[in-house]
Parts: sequence; structure tokens; C-alpha cells
Amino acid sequence: MSDHKISLPFHGLFVLELASVLAGPQVGQFFAELGAQVLKVEPPTGDVTRSWRTPAEAPDTTVSAYFSCANWGKQSVALDLTTAEGLAEVHRLAARADIVVVSYKPGDAEKLQVDYSTLATLNPRLLYGHITGYGPNSLRAGYDAVLQAEVGFMHLNTLPGQEPLKMPVALLDLLAAHQLKEGLLTALYQREKTGRGGLVEVSLQHSALASLANQAATFLVTGHDPQPMGSSHPSIAPYGTVYEAADGVRLLLAVGADRQFQLLCAVLDRPEWAIDARFATNSVRVAHRTELEQLLRERIAAVSGAELLRQLEQQAVPAGAVRTVGEALRHESAQEMLLPPTTDFPYAGLRTVAFRSSEWPVVEQLVAPPAQQPQIGA
Repeated sequence: MSDHKISLPFHGLFVLELASVLAGPQVGQFFAELGAQVLKVEPPTGDVTRSWRTPAEAPDTTVSAYFSCANWGKQSVALDLTTAEGLAEVHRLAARADIVVVSYKPGDAEKLQVDYSTLATLNPRLLYGHITGYGPNSLRAGYDAVLQAEVGFMHLNTLPGQEPLKMPVALLDLLAAHQLKEGLLTALYQREKTGRGGLVEVSLQHSALASLANQAATFLVTGHDPQPMGSSHPSIAPYGTVYEAADGVRLLLAVGADRQFQLLCAVLDRPEWAIDARFATNSVRVAHRTELEQLLRERIAAVSGAELLRQLEQQAVPAGAVRTVGEALRHESAQEMLLPPTTDFPYAGLRTVAFRSSEWPVVEQLVAPPAQQPQIGA
């Protein structure tokens, strides 16, 4: 068992998590999944997501489904940082920590005396990861839904002429978590060379802007402000549109190459579309998107979706069924991403680490998300 632990990348690393909700705790679980010891410090009332229960959950549980999505593999302690005893305990823990993860509004960490400057005095090798909404100079609290609106995601995430929609997960929180992981891993690498710790700051706003990718480039290059297109792609067709087949199967095509389109036409028994002047190349397919999608809609409605997907897979034409979350998690391809239930938490969890390497194992069994702890000294 000890050999297994030693081979994990972050075995021996101690992470102190002062963050709450989703972005910071996702970073903590990432390190736990790869072998780090992660201690979550919660206020006496607990992380707020403990109370974010769906109507299907037991009303008295302190480990909500939401809380469980980011807190596997951790131990927890309840501390009141506004008391001398609570602050002294956090300072004692930070003095031996490798990484501290926080998600305070700018200025709050200083008021609580858990800011980087204070903790680095106790521990010069400390890496301090700080997630804010809008950066260190803005006092605004960061909320994923608000930033989805402000950064353009909601504007694009709808059909033309319809109400903007936020995405169904707090995706900007997750993107910020990924940015902080990258920053902390870079800082760990630097510390190996210099022996010094450092401050890594990430904002939800900049993480969101960095993720606009081709939509941002379209505006910067052309001056054209991208407009809502539903799930269609602005520069590829047919790509993203959902079709319903005769057997009720909903499916999506992601045809990014002319050769793939030719194969699609052959599978649909419509080879003439591949040489039609309106559809022969991607650029003309984009220009004639409406006509093409109508033809595809009518043809796919007349065939078996299950059989169509089988044939497209055989021809390496990108396509997939539209699944529910439950269908996706029950699919055989998802099983290695699931964490097994424990005696303390009889439900599966979802890994945050999706990469694998032959150089190290994954942690097969993490401890369950911690139940709410009584306050030390209470």
C-alpha cells in the first residue's frame, strides 16, 4: 500500500483549502485525486453548498449532491477565523502547508489575516492560489451566472431572437479552477528550481475571456460581433445542429471536412449532395446552411437514428446521440471516471482528473466528501 501512495504525483503534499462553493474546492479535489493530503477549512456554518439541495435530496443531509461534486478525498475542520483560536489554528496549518487555496473577495483575506503576505511570513515556501471574480483590484463578488452574462456566453448560448441562456453548469467556475491548477502547477515547478513560494491569482472574468477562443478571434479579426446561432457553428456546416430520426433518436453531426461530408451523403444514400455546387465544400455549405440543414432534417427523419449512428461510426464521420446526464453516466465509456461509493457516502462520485499516465496510478478509492464538522473550541 505504501508503494502505491509513494508513486502518486502529489504524495506528501499538504493542501489547505480555505475556499468555498465550486472553483476552489475543485482545485482541492484535483490535488486529492493525485495523492495530496487536503484539509478543508469551513466556517462554523459550513460551506454554503452543503445546503444547496435539490428537492430529491434529504432535507437534513450535510453532504448535498452539489457539495459532493467538489469535495471527495478531503478531511474537514470547522474554524471561526474571526476568533483568536480559529486564526491561530489556521496560521499553524498554513505554516506547514505546501499550497493554500482561497476564494475571498479582495480585501477580505487581509481583514481575516489569512492573505498571502501574512501567511508567506510564516512559510516562505507557501504557494497561495487566490480565485476572485474580477481580479485583485475589484471589490465585486464573482458569480458564475453574472459573468456568463457579462462576458458574452449567454448572448451566444441561445437561438436567434430568443432569450439568452446560461449554461447548465457553472462552467466559468470550472474554467477558473483549471486556470488555477495550471498556475499552481507552474508555481510548483518554479519552487523546485528556486525553493521559494509565490502568489497565483486567477479571476473568473479573465478565465472566461480566455475561453471565448474562436468567438473572440472572430470579433478581433473581423470586427463582426458573433451572433446567436443555437448549436450551429459559425464557420463549419453541418456542425452542431440536432436532428431527430424516425425512431426518436436525437443526434448531432460534427462534419468538419469535405471528405466526411461525402461519406455522410453516401451513408444517407444521397451522393448527389456531395457534388451539388451549394454543398461541395465547407465554405459553400456555410453559405447555404439553411438549405442543407432542411435537407438533412427531412432525410434523417426518415431513417433509423441508431442505425445511422452505427454506420457513421464505421465510416469515421463524427456524430453522436443526444444523451441525458444519466444516460451519459451509465454509458460504459464513463465508468472509469466514477469514484466508487463508500460506507460513509453510499453514492458514486465523479473524478475531476480526466488525464492518465503510465507513470503513475490514479487513486482508486477516495475518502467520501466530509460530513459537516463541529467547530473546534465550540
